[in-house]
Amino acid sequence: MKRDFISIADWPTDELDKIFALAAELKEKQKRGETRPYLGGKTLAMIFEKSSTRTRISFEVGMVQLGGYPLFLDSRSTQLGRGEPIEDTARVMSRYVDGIMIRTFAHENVTEMARWASVPVINGLSDLLHPCQVMADLFTVLEHKKSFRDLTFCWIGDGNNMANSWINAAAAFGFELRLATPKGYEPDAAVLEPARARGARVLLTNDPLEAAHQAHVLNTDVWASMGQEEEQLKRQKAFAGFQINSDTLRVADPECVVLHCLPAHRGEEITAEVLEGPHSLIFDEAENRLHVQKAIMVTLMG
Repeated sequence: MKRDFISIADWPTDELDKIFALAAELKEKQKRGETRPYLGGKTLAMIFEKSSTRTRISFEVGMVQLGGYPLFLDSRSTQLGRGEPIEDTARVMSRYVDGIMIRTFAHENVTEMARWASVPVINGLSDLLHPCQVMADLFTVLEHKKSFRDLTFCWIGDGNNMANSWINAAAAFGFELRLATPKGYEPDAAVLEPARARGARVLLTNDPLEAAHQAHVLNTDVWASMGQEEEQLKRQKAFAGFQINSDTLRVADPECVVLHCLPAHRGEEITAEVLEGPHSLIFDEAENRLHVQKAIMVTLMG
């Protein structure tokens, strides 16, 4: 029976832990120069309706390192861009490839692809969720803190797909999560309420310093995500003060770490001083997209 990676909420905690363990193993083997064709002869179709740096490179390189073949597809190079229904594309692709990764706008595009495909589907990003990124973030914290279950995580900024995936992670792993957003930019209630019903400890606030108080992990994202460019000026006003900076670090745990999924707008959601400073794990975090996604692909397609 095929499995998909659409949301962290879909996976039992022990199986998520196995993905972290496999990611650590694959990372260590790569550092030692050891290779093994876990996905030898297999092909991953990568559908991009949103442009990308880290998602494309990490999946493409990861698939090659696993012995498989990545196939880059965008809307212009497929019939999806001319209105072919997802259910038709999914069924045809399933006869050609061994897995599908899709990075898109509407979350429904991901769920429909998974519904109709007979091969595993990975959510590379949707407007609702970004599970691969949060898995890489958690793996990064695990490397540096040895555990994250007793830590307090702080999110400052938009209640976007990243915030929603952090909520799902809080439900899965039991850590405390505090989200500071401007009024009107809270995370999706359709994600928050089921997560709370599963035991997620989530505090919502409009005060960034309240969220950051004694927090072990500080996290943020751009104020206007891809597709929200026309809201840029409005969001700059709404998000003024929702920044990770030296004041934020002063109220956080002295050994706190800082994350950002990138790309970053220095001087907006995070200062250059913090991004380049000793608390930042941002570039470790970016690298770990590769290792965690390799583990997800092996788990689904191996």
